[in-house]
Amino acid sequence: MNQNFSTHFLEEIREKLSNINSDSFDIVSFNQVVDGNQSINQKDIAKYLYSDLVILHSKTMLSQFLTVCHDHGWVILPIGNGTKIHWGKLPSHYDIMISTRKINSIIDHAVEDLTVTVESGMKIKDLQDFLALKGQFLPIDPFFPESATIGGIVATANTGSWRQRYGGVRDLILGISFLRGDGKEAKAGGRVVKNVAGYDLMKLFTGSYGNLGIITDVTFRTFPLPENSLTLVITGNQESIYQLQKTVSSSSLTPTAADLLSSSLVKDFPLGEGLGLIFRFQGITESVNQQTSQIQTWSKELNLSILTYHNQSETTLWQNLPQKTYLTNFDNPITCKVGILPSEAVNLMSVFDGYGVINISSGIGNLSLKKGIKIHQINNLRQFCENRGGFLTILDAPISIKTQIEPWGYVGNSLQMMKNIKQKFDPKNIFCDRL
Repeated sequence: MNQNFSTHFLEEIREKLSNINSDSFDIVSFNQVVDGNQSINQKDIAKYLYSDLVILHSKTMLSQFLTVCHDHGWVILPIGNGTKIHWGKLPSHYDIMISTRKINSIIDHAVEDLTVTVESGMKIKDLQDFLALKGQFLPIDPFFPESATIGGIVATANTGSWRQRYGGVRDLILGISFLRGDGKEAKAGGRVVKNVAGYDLMKLFTGSYGNLGIITDVTFRTFPLPENSLTLVITGNQESIYQLQKTVSSSSLTPTAADLLSSSLVKDFPLGEGLGLIFRFQGITESVNQQTSQIQTWSKELNLSILTYHNQSETTLWQNLPQKTYLTNFDNPITCKVGILPSEAVNLMSVFDGYGVINISSGIGNLSLKKGIKIHQINNLRQFCENRGGFLTILDAPISIKTQIEPWGYVGNSLQMMKNIKQKFDPKNIFCDRL
């Protein structure tokens, strides 16, 4: 912590800024915010985090607060609701946390243009509820959907199975605004689908973990709510599952979700035996029925087991799957984000013991490793992915693990490149270094 920083300065700053702007801010203990965060409380991470949390009430006040911090050289750790603050490299050497959780309004919704602009503190659940009233939705399905904020989702690039049809978080962003370390605002993109204005900072800030600036508002492309939805879970032996994966991937079928499931996850859910494939089809009823019928035909030819989910059973399945994958029954699991050649995903599932969900088209997914796994085994898994055109990033793990192994899994000159980018955006290192 900066020796020039003292928590009593916060009250002095509040008094000073209140004379400039009628909006205020709250000063609370970080523990007050994460009391309901099971992912943090069950681990030793909460003891590692420190400092007061400043919750700003407006973008204007946030800008002014950043200016004061910049002038004093205070280091900031930006968060939304803190659901993923413990992912990757643990934050350290910061003076104060700043939350955008109360900067959470809808700025604009162009219903006919299928775009929406929101402030970064809005929770994804609240945004989805708002869009549903207009017959639309945002195809982002992150962990902690009840409390994750838009800014945190973008900063961690966190989405799930909808990646199959709609791409990742960065593929849905049309425009972004953020505050630099000196409190000044910068923007990129716009509020229309066909926009080529400026640098593509949307992709740069997606997955930046707060290293470059504080995201204040984001414009997304939205989609109409589907008329119908149906999910198939296919289980069986590794070779047959791989054959079905190849067949579907090379076909003209358009599932909105298509994931490979590890055998442990299939067994414990329970969904059956062996490896699994889960397909979700959404759209007009005729198309959904035709495509699911084709999957069922191919599965029967390969002697695979089939489970069908519709209506409430389907909703429950998709609510429980990410929870089962992340908040597992394992004691202190290690959760990783992985990428691998899609053709090698089946082989990856066969070399680790735990829960895994991997998209069959991009090869991106998540693994939860059981307690007791050794450091060399994690390194071997990472090497397995890297040798097959991929990566392994440790999101969530006990401190004892993260102090022994570099969580991000840098390769080549990627670390130096990212440090150079951070230096350009944040030359005074106002934002906590998570690299």
